[in-house]
Amino acid sequence: MMAMLRSCAFSGIDAFAIDVEVDVASGHLPSYHVVGLPAASVREGAVRIRSSLEHIGQAMPRKKVTVNLAPADRRKEGAAFDLPVALALMAAEGLLEIDRLRDFLVLGELGLDGQVRSVRGVLSATLMARDQGMRGVVIPASSAAEATEVEGLEILAVEHLGEIVAYCRGAEITSSPAPIATPHAAEHRCDMSEVRGQDSARLAIEVAVAGGHNLLLVGPPGIGKTMLARRIPSILPPLSKQEALETTRIYSSLNLNDGGLIRERPFRAPHHSISVPALVGGGSPPGAGEISLAHNGVLFLDELPEFNRAALESLRQPLEDRRVVIGRVAGRIELPASVVLAASANPCPCGWLGAAERQCTCTLHQIDRYRSRLSGPLLDRMDLQIFVPNVRLAELRSERAGESSAAIRARVMRARELQARRLARYGARTNAEMSPAATRATCVLTPAAEAALARLHALRRGMSARAVDRIIKVARTIADLTGVEHIDEGCLLEASGYRSLDLTPQEAEANAASKPAPVAREAPKVKHASVDLPG
Repeated sequence: MMAMLRSCAFSGIDAFAIDVEVDVASGHLPSYHVVGLPAASVREGAVRIRSSLEHIGQAMPRKKVTVNLAPADRRKEGAAFDLPVALALMAAEGLLEIDRLRDFLVLGELGLDGQVRSVRGVLSATLMARDQGMRGVVIPASSAAEATEVEGLEILAVEHLGEIVAYCRGAEITSSPAPIATPHAAEHRCDMSEVRGQDSARLAIEVAVAGGHNLLLVGPPGIGKTMLARRIPSILPPLSKQEALETTRIYSSLNLNDGGLIRERPFRAPHHSISVPALVGGGSPPGAGEISLAHNGVLFLDELPEFNRAALESLRQPLEDRRVVIGRVAGRIELPASVVLAASANPCPCGWLGAAERQCTCTLHQIDRYRSRLSGPLLDRMDLQIFVPNVRLAELRSERAGESSAAIRARVMRARELQARRLARYGARTNAEMSPAATRATCVLTPAAEAALARLHALRRGMSARAVDRIIKVARTIADLTGVEHIDEGCLLEASGYRSLDLTPQEAEANAASKPAPVAREAPKVKHASVDLPG
């Protein structure tokens, strides 16, 4: 006899339907075969299934057992087929009626004692089941919390093989899915109020987070670049329901989710020794990398020039398209990668180029070699490039606390709400995600701002079209933070001042010294950090 149940396999973070067909034939030597491009973890399921059946009083048929996973031209990984194979095997042997599971998607790993263990990708599987019009899903109880976030499906959360067998025979599932977690305010140990000085860097971080822009902090060692970046999570706005689903799918695909939806924006800070596949995704089978794990959050790369050149260059396309495309002979997968890239770097090998407190000891050759680790196209994708000066001792030892993360976060949330309403028709959520059409429609410059942009372009002859576009997007974010409807000259000059690496470090330091330090925003007025323009 033959029996069939529905299950699924995964390609990247997406699930695709699998028909689990089991045929039990008499008149042959006892054997167990799995066909349909199974991985070793799938074939080894025979041992787990045999032991699980014995623990519920059943025996593996001493017949020829053939398991087919259709479609047969796509590779299947993992142990999630244990549960559907075991149930279909009992049905094919005539020991169980599985009519109650005809419209269900079934997945779960079996322990040797019959326990149903958690599997990766439950949220993606549940979403696929809903999209294909299935009645519900049968999943491990330990993985059920994330599945309950998908409406319109019956969730059967089982802890033991015996429970689902009893359900097929007319009983009801006694265990229930874990309750849905409610959104809560994030509690962070680090707060922006702990930072002394660094007003311009604090303001740049606020702009970057509010608009989803990339940020590069350059300055001498030990001045607080990493300290500032580590406090970015304290000013990030909470995830929306859609963003939470997107983020949870990625973590669930790698079995990194503890249960339920992820409620806080991710902050990933990989070490500079990371490989290309670990950073952008890949491997065998292809999976998400750090940039996808930071989707809807922040990817922080400390000591940026120390990263492998190939790894950094692999970020260029994801930063532009906000997705990662991994191509293989067997096909291709797409992974989301909409992140705020925050990075820190020293201006030279010794770290003191452009600093007033100490003299740089590097040769010109050493400086050129160090800077060449960061290509022009990569730097061009950094919307805000800030040279961070050292903090004076009196300021460092001051008892006056800086502005709190809660106050900054409130402004960031207001700015993002403005962007979400304005950009809804264009399919974007932040200013950094705007398409050229959305930029032209929503980033209206006043005549004074247009004139300032023309002078700026003439002053910085090497500024690319991408740089101009990103300056306008940053200026749009500054306008949102300050409550300005159109981009005025002050917003544009502040945005241009955040690309100080278009100048040499000495020029940037001299320019910063000639201007009053920017202060925390208190809507709607703001003191702008700008550059001097001729005329």
